[in-house]
Amino acid sequence: MKAEHDEILTMDDLAAYLKISKSTLYKLAVDGKLPGQKIGKRWRFHKDAVDRWVQHGPESGEQNLRDTQERL
Repeated sequence: MKAEHDEILTMDDLAAYLKISKSTLYKLAVDGKLPGQKIGKRWRFHKDAVDRWVQHGPESGEQNLRDTQERL
């Protein structure tokens, strides 16, 4: 998977990128701990926001979620 600046990831993309199961990612997203946005029935994630979340830890997820929602 080639990463580009401000790339949008699907749940499948993100699971492969982070090497985490989709069920774990889904739970994190639903609980608001992972920066992402639900569009219709599908989750989408800004790669930059996810990278910041990984670097700064799960407690930064709420701020990253607000940042992501502001950009959409």
